Amino acid sequence: SFECNRYDHLSRVLMKVMDEHPDNAVDVIEDVSREVKRGLFEDKQSTLRDLPQTTAAELLAEQQRLLFSRPEEADQEEELMDTPFPNVSEVAFYLEQAGVGLGREEMQRVFLALKQLVESQGLPRCRLWGKILGTESSYIVAEAEYREGEEEEESTEEAAEDEERDVEKEMNPLPQSAYRPPPTVPKEALGTGANKFAFYVCKEPGVPWVKLPSVSPAQITGARQIRKFFTGTLDTPIVSYPPFPGNEANYLRAQIARISAGTQVSPQGFYQAGEEEGDEEDEAPRDSFEVNPDFEGVPVAEMAESLSTWVHHVQHILQQGRCTWVNLAVKPGDDSNEEGEGEEKEEEPDEPEPEVGPPLLTPLSQDAEMLNIPPWTSKMSSVLTSQHALAVLRSNLWPGAYSYASGKKFENIYVGWGLKYSGEGFSQAVPPLPQKEYPSGPEITEALDPSVEEEQVLKEALEEEQAAQEEKDDTDDQEEDDD
Repeated sequence: SFECNRYDHLSRVLMKVMDEHPDNAVDVIEDVSREVKRGLFEDKQSTLRDLPQTTAAELLAEQQRLLFSRPEEADQEEELMDTPFPNVSEVAFYLEQAGVGLGREEMQRVFLALKQLVESQGLPRCRLWGKILGTESSYIVAEAEYREGEEEEESTEEAAEDEERDVEKEMNPLPQSAYRPPPTVPKEALGTGANKFAFYVCKEPGVPWVKLPSVSPAQITGARQIRKFFTGTLDTPIVSYPPFPGNEANYLRAQIARISAGTQVSPQGFYQAGEEEGDEEDEAPRDSFEVNPDFEGVPVAEMAESLSTWVHHVQHILQQGRCTWVNLAVKPGDDSNEEGEGEEKEEEPDEPEPEVGPPLLTPLSQDAEMLNIPPWTSKMSSVLTSQHALAVLRSNLWPGAYSYASGKKFENIYVGWGLKYSGEGFSQAVPPLPQKEYPSGPEITEALDPSVEEEQVLKEALEEEQAAQEEKDDTDDQEEDDD
């Protein structure tokens, strides 16, 4: 083994300085000493490790530092930024009383990130929807209203695919199948139904927000048939059966729509039905509401005891994957050119029944149970100081969804894995009882082998019995002859 003392090391350092003649020898003497040590271990595994220049935590802290910077000309913008997102300290305080949330520090950074999102995107309103956990990283989800005039930007890819299919049909001379797949359910327009709000996600506060695409009915119905954990990467493919039409970003958006439709609740009377529809309310389900200015609040004790004091303020998603049912049998395009008799024959047996779900602002007391478990659990945040407590509501069908209400203030949040309750976990079946033995008896009981003496005694007894039997037979024959 190589041994080196201080004298030898200092000698090598001075020789290196004399050979290279650096200008600032005093300043670089430590670096020269380090290089000398490194040169001794070139042929061996080095025990010296370079510290990374910047760690991931330092990079994240550098990005989050921008959240706390305030622009110089922000006095005029503060008045405009009061309404887009809720009060930071107030919501965090109530969530802490309810036993939910992300912690004070993370909540503060999240709300500053929401402020940054509102300012960069010009959103009219934004709030913290919740946090969905993943195997590698998590998603912080923000719910926002669409800007006026915002349109869908995803129709170009679908149109290109349709054109490619038409070209293939024209170029292919082989006979085509007469099978026609069922018509696809059209996607709801932005600002309506399951696409009423836009959702933005990010992994950590300070990281750029990513807008999720709008959700389609096929993605909602597909999400209902599978159970997948999120990885934390939006472009991850979803490998499942049945196949899911999209990647993790689409699956995340579908789960957010399902959770919102099932767990977004508010105190009864806080919202009232909108009056914009007028006479059309009988034809289509009401999908608009407005804040009731005369709402005075519901007592906390009453909200903690009765589920009828809570209502859903998000539309129910039908089995079709939409909030409003659409009749797929009516096709005004091609069917209008066909003969009337053919239309009547096809439409009469295939005429579907309109699907109707619970209307908007339906009380939670009408929610159905699943697997003999009540859908909601309500309580008070504190029994000791009930005069300052608030009503807390927890969803049992979507573990991680919570709501609180205190007077005229309420909020909804979701912190979980994004999966619906599916019953208890798998438990191994108990093995069956061992089969009973055959009933034992003298006729089937195995006897011990006899010894030689016992065999001899038994043989003599059998011979004597046989001789006695022969004598008896002889006497019987003589008596018959005498007769």
